[in-house]
Amino acid sequence: MTIELTHPYSPEKHHSHRDVTGGWLRPAVFGAMDGLVSNLALIAGVVGAAGAGRGAVVAGVAGLIAGACSMAAGEYTSVKSQTELMRAEIAVERRELARNPEGEQAELAAMYRAKGLDADLARRVAEGLSADPEQALRVHVREELGVDVDDLPSPYVAAASSFGAFAAGALVPLVPFLFGASGLVVATIVSVLALFGFGAAVARMTARPWWLGGLRQLALGAGAAAVTFGLGHLLGVTVS
Repeated sequence: MTIELTHPYSPEKHHSHRDVTGGWLRPAVFGAMDGLVSNLALIAGVVGAAGAGRGAVVAGVAGLIAGACSMAAGEYTSVKSQTELMRAEIAVERRELARNPEGEQAELAAMYRAKGLDADLARRVAEGLSADPEQALRVHVREELGVDVDDLPSPYVAAASSFGAFAAGALVPLVPFLFGASGLVVATIVSVLALFGFGAAVARMTARPWWLGGLRQLALGAGAAAVTFGLGHLLGVTVS
């Protein structure tokens, strides 16, 4: 019988990481939470001022459409601007590598010396990496700007994630009124469950305690809705 022993650090055993630079998680989480909280608060304000009815439905639908479009446009513009700035700085580094390759190689060697390599090894590593101009560009950009040339954030992904997530979140407190709800009770219960559930799901995704993420998001959302409902109720009393 042959027994094969595998060293615990053999190349066959490795782990993988989730994509943390795709540019979709932040706008998706922000969009869903913003949609749910802002539309719940908007509907609560309208109900507090004028009572439930067609006005709550109109306000909820308008808040969903306007908010989703605004979020998508804002995310697209911000990520597009960020990516354009990155590309501009990458272009600066590309020109510098073409104009002064020896100086850039020496700069790279200095970076590796600062990381703890001895001078000779740092020089040889920098020399090897600088042999390929495109590889040298990737290394310089990553070391100096903290950016991956091949994985820049996409404004389209950010806009689509934000639009879809906001619309989904904003739909939660609106659904009960679309089915004829006459007050905030059902919408509040559904929204509370959604706030806690989504906060818990995000916390699990980011390796945080699920109950803490759920309670945190519930507290933030409920607080915003309560303030808006109170202001709407005061406004309704004042107007009447």
